[in-house]
Amino acid sequence: MRRDIFQAIADPTRRAIIALIALQAMTPNAIAENFNSTRQAVSKHLRILTECALVKQEQHGREIYYSLEIEKMKEIDKWLEQYRKIWETRFDQLDNLLSIIKTNKK
Repeated sequence: MRRDIFQAIADPTRRAIIALIALQAMTPNAIAENFNSTRQAVSKHLRILTECALVKQEQHGREIYYSLEIEKMKEIDKWLEQYRKIWETRFDQLDNLLSIIKTNKK
């Protein structure tokens, strides 16, 4: 079952897992050590992240390592870009207004 990428990042624990494995691949046990939850709960989060292709599994001997799929993160950035442009335009408008107000006070 493929999940929506935005459903996956909606959960704060999954966002924290993404932040952890963004720097280096980690085993489920290493990831679980960073949370006050059970190993099974962390495994469920990893399964959801894997189902939406935000993370990938790699077998190294007897260990499974999870790493971040950077290309999939770009999908989120692409979606945010439309809002980034709106925010930048509004900030520019606010900056112009503040400049006018400052000039009028002199």
